[in-house]
Amino acid sequence: MDDQTRIELEAAAFRRLRQHLMEDRADVQNIDLMNLGGFCRNCLSRWYQEAAAERGIAMTKEEGREAFYGMPYDQWRSAQPEADADKRAAFQESFERNVGSRD
Repeated sequence: MDDQTRIELEAAAFRRLRQHLMEDRADVQNIDLMNLGGFCRNCLSRWYQEAAAERGIAMTKEEGREAFYGMPYDQWRSAQPEADADKRAAFQESFERNVGSRD
C-alpha cells in the first residue's frame, strides 16, 4: 500500500471513530472512556491540536476541541450528565496513570 492510500485510510478511520463517539455512542461519557480506555474525546482533540502544531498550524486548546466536537466544548459539556462520585474517583486514578499529574 502506498503512503497516500494509508494516510487516506487512517483519516477515514479517524472520521469514523469521531462519528461513533459523537453520534452513535454520545451516551458514553468522557469519564467512562478515560476510566476504561485511558483516553477520551478531549484526548483526541488534544492529539488533533498536537498534529496541527507539528505541521506549523497554530491551534488553541479550544480550537482543537471545537474541531473535534463540532461545536464549542462548553456547549457540548453543558448537555452531558454529571458523573457520580465513584466515576470521578476512578477518573483521578486513570488520569494520573494515562495522562500524568495535573501539577
